[in-house]
Amino acid sequence: MLKVAVVGASGYTGIELVRLLHAHPEAAVTCVTSEQSAGKRLSDVFPTVRSRYDVVLDNLEPVRVAEKADLIFTALPHKAAMEVVPTFLALGKQVVDLSADYRLHDAAVYGQWYEPHLNPELLERAVYGLPELRREEIAAADLVANPGCYPTSIILGLAPLLKSGLIDPATIIADSKSGVSGAGRSAKVDSLYCEVNEGFKAYGVGGVHRHIPEIEQELSLLAGSPVVISFTPHLVPMDRGILSTVYGMPVAPVTTDRLLEIYHDHYDGEAFVRVLPAGQFPSTAHVRGSNFCDIGVTVDQRSGRIIVVSAIDNLVKGASGQAVQNMNTLAGLPENMGLELMPLYP
Repeated sequence: MLKVAVVGASGYTGIELVRLLHAHPEAAVTCVTSEQSAGKRLSDVFPTVRSRYDVVLDNLEPVRVAEKADLIFTALPHKAAMEVVPTFLALGKQVVDLSADYRLHDAAVYGQWYEPHLNPELLERAVYGLPELRREEIAAADLVANPGCYPTSIILGLAPLLKSGLIDPATIIADSKSGVSGAGRSAKVDSLYCEVNEGFKAYGVGGVHRHIPEIEQELSLLAGSPVVISFTPHLVPMDRGILSTVYGMPVAPVTTDRLLEIYHDHYDGEAFVRVLPAGQFPSTAHVRGSNFCDIGVTVDQRSGRIIVVSAIDNLVKGASGQAVQNMNTLAGLPENMGLELMPLYP
């Protein structure tokens, strides 16, 4: 049995990890931490786990956490993760980090979008944890940088087109909508009920959202040359889910049938990517609570543009589910173990 710790268990991604790991036959949660709620029972903070996880939340003391676990999930804000990850690695533990701290390969780029990195020497060691693209690298790693939610939806949506060279990278526009849980659990005016309910707004407009360098880094690797995209996120008054609509021009005329062939070939055998039939497009309602990424593709006959629509649950495939998928890969377990949950509906 793999002993795991969830560091930062009082946030949305932390409690989602606990929920998913409860269904995992080969993993046991042996430590949960929270700086804000230390000393409280997890079931007092999240009544959903009552009679299942009546454990006490510990303070974050890296050495003590490492004594209790073989693999550690760090579900912490950026900067907080890089303050403790080096200690876990030095103690011989495997780490799946859900923050942004190890996703970018270039410390200068990280500093431009966040702040100076505390341990830039670890950036080359970290593997970007998108199993559909980096499975073999993840299996050999001890530090996995779990991707962001927006990047997961966009990268999976575009990977077949960039790998096949069918899309002009200079024409890519990504328009994404997220549920409010993507903003985290801490109190913020912009995510208060009265600020969000009955509204729909864009934010991070004009190329300033922090997920942009992560998206462009991975798309550039797929394309084999630098890729710059236009990305605009939107906030939707729902709890969870991300829907991304991505546009781009083909390098030569292409049909929808041909696109579907490429997508089916690329994702053949993938447990969590579902390519939809021609004329069908994803809904966040159809992936809610699951680790699926649903993808629909078509060609706009009037403009000639390729349109890709992808849907994920931002807390599962966009965060904690993908983290468990990475844990399975690190541990040599079946990648879908503990993640075969059907989507919730309605």
